Amino acid sequence: MIEISTPAVPESSFRNTTDFLVARAANHAAHVAFQVRTGNGWRDVTTREFADTVTSVAKGLIAVGVRPGDAVAVVAETRYEWAVVDMASWYAGAVVVPVYPTSSVVQAAGILADSAPVLAFVGSAVHADLVRSGCAAAELPAIPTWSMDAAPGADLAALAARGADVADDVVEERRGLAGPDAVATIVYTSGTTRAAKGVNITHGNLVREVEAVGSAFTAVVHDRANTVIFLPLSHILARALQLIAIQAGMRVAHLSDPTKVVATLAEIRPTFLVVVPRVLQKIQGGGAAKAEDKHLGKVFDAAIATAVSWGRHLEDMDEFGAAAGEASLGLRIRHAVFDRLFYARLRALMGGRLEYMLSGAAPLEAHLSLFFRGLGVPVVEGYGLTETTAPCTGNLPGAVRSGTVGVPVPGTTIRIAPDGEVLVRGVGVTPGYRHPEDNEGAFVDGFFRTGDLGSLDEKGRLTLRGRVKDIIVTSGGKNVSPAPWENAVEADPMVAYAVMVGEGKPFPAALILMARDELIAWADRHGHPGLATLARDPLAQSVEDPGILAAIGAIVARANQAVSRAEQVRRFKVLLTDLKEESGHFTPTMKLKRNVFLKDFAGVVEDLYRGGKSHGGGAA
Repeated sequence: MIEISTPAVPESSFRNTTDFLVARAANHAAHVAFQVRTGNGWRDVTTREFADTVTSVAKGLIAVGVRPGDAVAVVAETRYEWAVVDMASWYAGAVVVPVYPTSSVVQAAGILADSAPVLAFVGSAVHADLVRSGCAAAELPAIPTWSMDAAPGADLAALAARGADVADDVVEERRGLAGPDAVATIVYTSGTTRAAKGVNITHGNLVREVEAVGSAFTAVVHDRANTVIFLPLSHILARALQLIAIQAGMRVAHLSDPTKVVATLAEIRPTFLVVVPRVLQKIQGGGAAKAEDKHLGKVFDAAIATAVSWGRHLEDMDEFGAAAGEASLGLRIRHAVFDRLFYARLRALMGGRLEYMLSGAAPLEAHLSLFFRGLGVPVVEGYGLTETTAPCTGNLPGAVRSGTVGVPVPGTTIRIAPDGEVLVRGVGVTPGYRHPEDNEGAFVDGFFRTGDLGSLDEKGRLTLRGRVKDIIVTSGGKNVSPAPWENAVEADPMVAYAVMVGEGKPFPAALILMARDELIAWADRHGHPGLATLARDPLAQSVEDPGILAAIGAIVARANQAVSRAEQVRRFKVLLTDLKEESGHFTPTMKLKRNVFLKDFAGVVEDLYRGGKSHGGGAA
């Protein structure tokens, strides 16, 4: 199959994103829309309260001179006020421009110079400094900043006070100006290989995408559901989720510090989460570490294998029904035992009410997806880009197939080009980048070129197979896609990133990146205080500990068994990383900037092939 389409849902009368809130407030004003952290607890915010706050801030924007079509920058961590200023800007007729709060001054300057915002909302004084420094670096006049934190005379309350005399009908007029083709937000791609490009996302993109996803995932997104958003709201995926929640009445809590996710899940007890694969790896790894501390490591390994088998059985039941057959008595008994020992505790750790998780932003290893399905929390993997306004495909509840990213969302067509590139056309696809030169080669026959390689199965499910530009050609002329091997290695919680190399070389090799905190935890569990000390040294770059090398070697050997001989890694090097964007090796969504990383570690790569200090990969 080279092309698959899912019919669009009937279009509503909604013209822009603000219509979602207007309709929700009119029909469900008393429904709790958000939970906001206050001290040690959480405060409920109704739809009416949220709408009133949005209107007040929009009046303030109008009062200080924001005109229809003006750009408004937002620089803040994920928090409730982000939702307020996002919607308030649209109420005032403005275009929202997110700036990642972890951006460098150079990155911020580029976005500010290109989008020319008339003001900025900031989450803190640090973010205000970033805006001032960015404007200075871009040789732009300083722009006003309004703080989400309390700041007398310069916070959201002060801005709302400025608009006290603006009439309701003025806001209503502004709110209705933007039609489906008007730009709602400009999102600058973080880019793993090149400079950021401004993606125009229209109100029509957002409205139709929200309606499409909402119609496809009614079992997940509804007015009895609740979620925690801890992904960056600077990313379109989190903002689209927020709009979906407003449309459907799903309650939202925000979390700015991802390290506090587990504690927050116990408090909020969500029914649905959007995560990245790394979160799932850490949950599984955390369970394994606790089991090992109690000398139950091998028992937990058996529990993982049982969960994977149970997950595969459930997926077969979804797809083939009774024809899939009953699970064996032994599997049923093992699953019941491990549910009491481990699975129930892991579900409780995640709040105890999770019905589904959606994984995006990076490929999810099928083994990990099956583990969570067997655990009792199915993972719905989806696929999308900034240019497709988040998901363009997704596995559907009751029809999840691990290893695939599902079928097109309603109103979307997926085509596989002759060279294997995934092409997308549909309701969420951007009309184009801000600058015409960036559109050259970005579209073909009305389809957006994703740069990803993939294939469609007989049921129209998409499987990703790496990046077009990441193909490695060895000196023997073998074309190797690194993604399957890298994904298999990265599925282990010990590994943060795996980077296959080998362009023009006789065989593939790899650089294995371990997070310092993971290495410290491993060293503490295994009684290696010297190794823990090494991991805490910011100057330390590599690991030569025999125990670590043996553990990573086993992971590499397992990954090698899953690929052809030509794709097997024969040598590897273990490196330490802080997993911080400030290193310059990661995007704000924590994708590895492959070209930048390999340029900085070119010497290490050459050592792998010169017979320098490296380690065998366990190739068959």
